Amino acid sequence: MNYKANSVEDYIDQIPENRKEPLKKLRQVLLKNLPKGFEEGINYKMIGYYIPHSIYPNGYHCDPKLPLPFINLASQKNSINLYHSGIYAKKELLDWFVSEYPNYCKRKLDMGKSCIRFKNTNEIPYELIGKLAKKMTVDEWIKTYENTINK
Repeated sequence: MNYKANSVEDYIDQIPENRKEPLKKLRQVLLKNLPKGFEEGINYKMIGYYIPHSIYPNGYHCDPKLPLPFINLASQKNSINLYHSGIYAKKELLDWFVSEYPNYCKRKLDMGKSCIRFKNTNEIPYELIGKLAKKMTVDEWIKTYENTINK
């Protein structure tokens, strides 16, 4: 679903009422656990956590005017989705997440390449998402990203 939001608060105001609290909680988990240097804002019409141009002036290779994306949160038609570029680019991180998931949630993992879908908002593994957010620093993400795009 596309929301025309100018701020994170504006985005949250527009989503369905039953998703506001889970999305706010995911947001707080990310803000608390992301390493220093990531910034929050609206990116790709979603809540985004990215490396600003002040740290990585090259920006995103697909559109250098955009900061380097890392994590996005979105309220979609059937789920709240967390998009994590690191688990897409670094197999070891993906493997860690997939193996840890059953320790935090009884529901089967619903995941695409970088997208983790939470259809039941009562079963979001917030603690695991916090651990995932801590797993990669800004410098590690830049190095992983550059290695990935230069292949």
